[in-house]
Amino acid sequence: MQIAVLLYDRFTALDAIGPFDTLGRLPGAETVFVAEKPGPVRNDSGMLALVADKGLDEVTRPDILIVPGGPEVEEQLENRVLLDWLRAVDATTTWTTSVCTGSMLLAAAGLLTGRRATCHWLALEHLSTFGVEPTGERVVTDGKYVTAAGVSAGIDMGLTLLGRIAGDRFAQSVQLLTEYDPQPPYDAGSPDKAPADLVAEWRGAGTADLG
Repeated sequence: MQIAVLLYDRFTALDAIGPFDTLGRLPGAETVFVAEKPGPVRNDSGMLALVADKGLDEVTRPDILIVPGGPEVEEQLENRVLLDWLRAVDATTTWTTSVCTGSMLLAAAGLLTGRRATCHWLALEHLSTFGVEPTGERVVTDGKYVTAAGVSAGIDMGLTLLGRIAGDRFAQSVQLLTEYDPQPPYDAGSPDKAPADLVAEWRGAGTADLG
């Protein structure tokens, strides 16, 4: 089984690493980071780089595709090389997944048309412009497409899919060994729970800092 994690300039690191550190534990799975060209790819802060092992032309039939989001994802929505590759590999994937605004890339490629999907709450409404039914759920499965909400939801997505593929007990083991037991100091992780003035502030700021 090959798991392909897509990288592009100014991706959000946790969007990629969350699923990598869960799905990448599948027995016998090969995980490959892929970008238009092999080499280091900088994240949204510019302070961290992940290395793409292969170029798009070298990864043609992954079993699982993971597409992270990023604050500059709009710049990739008209990247014909990237969108053509997404369509090509999706034809043979078993699972096509995204985290945060990565679902906008899948939508721009026409892969989510008529389907339910999610993404970061600040960009959720934009999915409908691509003929997608947006939902605020944390993880959405529609056929072979699994989309996750903002950033940290990629860990939940990875565990969800891990359970589907390897069974609940294996997924529970991964959760246990990674000690994924969220107990945040604040209950402000969604627009429904955060202070209303804080939500309004970020809605006014747009999508500059989402992942």
